[in-house]
Amino acid sequence: MTTMTETRSATPSSPEAPQQARPRYQVTGLRVLRSEWAKLWTLRSTWITLAVGLVLLISFGVIAAAQYGSGSGLDDGGPGGDLSNADALGLSLFGISVAQMAFGILGVMVTAGEYSTGMIRSTLAAVPRRLPVLWSKSAVFGLSTFALGTIGAVVAFLIGNELVSGTAAELSLSDSGVVRSLLGAGLYLGLIGVIGAALGALFRSVAGGIAVLVGVLMLVPGLISLLPNSWEDNVSKLLPSNAGESLYSLTHDAASLSPTAALLVLVGWTALALAGAAYRLVRTDA
Repeated sequence: MTTMTETRSATPSSPEAPQQARPRYQVTGLRVLRSEWAKLWTLRSTWITLAVGLVLLISFGVIAAAQYGSGSGLDDGGPGGDLSNADALGLSLFGISVAQMAFGILGVMVTAGEYSTGMIRSTLAAVPRRLPVLWSKSAVFGLSTFALGTIGAVVAFLIGNELVSGTAAELSLSDSGVVRSLLGAGLYLGLIGVIGAALGALFRSVAGGIAVLVGVLMLVPGLISLLPNSWEDNVSKLLPSNAGESLYSLTHDAASLSPTAALLVLVGWTALALAGAAYRLVRTDA
């Protein structure tokens, strides 16, 4: 009786084949940043909203400069009388109050949008420590809006300054304070974007975050004007919008903050919003 032994060769599909170990990736700050960068720029809403903000920033400044350059409405009682003593920088940054809303609202959508879709659960499962997600989102969006805001401010200034060439409003990039003001405008828009992102993470609702953002930037300054004059002067300059104006303004008076003090105030508001968002992110479930 012969005994036949069947020898099976191990194939990749057979149970005997050794399983190849999958590579293990460590969660690092750089990888979280790359992930948030990819998520930000693959959304169509990012491109559309940032483009709208950039167009508003440039177009409003160009329109204001064109109105000044043509001399229309600059007489007493005319619709543009408030522009009669303006300079090229102030005219070119006329649209910053509109652009800040576009950048701030997008910041809210960047963080709160993940909560509304439920994608935040996958994000936090990949980054269990949680806080790097908030820091990365804020850094990516803040730097993006800072870069675009600065580019928009420079473009608006170059076009607007050409439109007012030969008038008292004409300036040059070499004039004292012009470059600082243009960088301040971009920095202000970047910090507003970070505040918007922090509010989105804090309230976890697009509608709620936008409501608070609009209230802080547009409604609260109006309410402060109802206070007694002594209170109004001390409180109003500490608001984010007024501090931002001091940051990118070319000239300052006794009632406004210096650029350095304005920057510190804005950084304080940003840190406060981020601290609230970080506390809720750590203490409550997604």
